[in-house]
Amino acid sequence: MSKTERILRRAVEEILPGIIINLGIGLPTLLPDYLPDNFAGLIHSENGVLGCGSVAKRGQARPTLIDSAGHYINLTPGSSCFDSAVSFAMIRRGRIDLCLLGAFEVDSCGNLANWKIPGKLSPGIGGAMELAQKAKRLIVLSTHTDKNGRPKILERCRLPLTAPACVNRIITDEAVIDVTPEGLLVQEIAENVSLQELQNHTEAKLIFPENTLRKF
Repeated sequence: MSKTERILRRAVEEILPGIIINLGIGLPTLLPDYLPDNFAGLIHSENGVLGCGSVAKRGQARPTLIDSAGHYINLTPGSSCFDSAVSFAMIRRGRIDLCLLGAFEVDSCGNLANWKIPGKLSPGIGGAMELAQKAKRLIVLSTHTDKNGRPKILERCRLPLTAPACVNRIITDEAVIDVTPEGLLVQEIAENVSLQELQNHTEAKLIFPENTLRKF
């Protein structure tokens, strides 16, 4: 199983019936391909869609129907399209139950950095800034380390922040970690990772519960 598949399969478990969910650009936008056919929630996109489906296959794409990442999408039954101002009003009024975002860095205080690496071209912070502050629950989906093997879960973020103290849970290819007032509490661990390996791959100090951790 690839890192991406492990993260997304675990992320599906966070999706409850009737939920309104927003999927950030990058890894989270792949989630619809892992949802069950009887998924009983609605996926929101800040460009003005409620009821996003999977990415449209070649020959089925409609040029006027995209998500916030620019992917051609299908719609699910009961979906609707509206002005982006209405979409952001939903976000600002706290109507998004769950937001899944990717990350460059996340830290022990729940601070999130996912939009800017100094010196590299960035399209801007976009809707992530408001989603991170206003969604009822925010979960980060990310590989545990970057492509050079460096930790992405830090004691303190060093890149420009998207929003402070906004992350509730982190799901990586190695663990499921909750941000708590006491620090980063490990809830689950991947089958092929030991506790010591997990800590070695994490800059921030992790808290391990006394009971046996669930494997995923």
